[in-house]
Amino acid sequence: VQLQASGGGLVQAGGSVRLSCVASGRTFSSYSVGWFRQAPGKEREFVSAIRYNGGSTYYAESVKGRFIISRDNAKNTVDLQMNTLKPEDTAIYYCAAGFPITSTIRQSNAYTHWGQGTLVTVSS
Repeated sequence: VQLQASGGGLVQAGGSVRLSCVASGRTFSSYSVGWFRQAPGKEREFVSAIRYNGGSTYYAESVKGRFIISRDNAKNTVDLQMNTLKPEDTAIYYCAAGFPITSTIRQSNAYTHWGQGTLVTVSS
């Protein structure tokens, strides 16, 4: 499966952005999908994830209550709605697909396929 992330851009603090991860491949609906981000000078960190059927979602504490992950397997997409953005949300956001177990769903090495990343810049 190949992934392409889009939707990033420049937004003011308090604003919203919706990221999309579009996948190619007929088996996408069997994959769990995660969103990760990497800010300048920092390590890549987990943001959110969703199970193959959308039945379970996971969030980092820093984004819980502000971000919403969803998927549409008929369209091979996973979206990340980002609300009430803060300057510290500035990062390159990556989507990834894989078969992580619950204990590893927040770990980047549990995902085997990665998109190219999309930059989100939040100005104060």
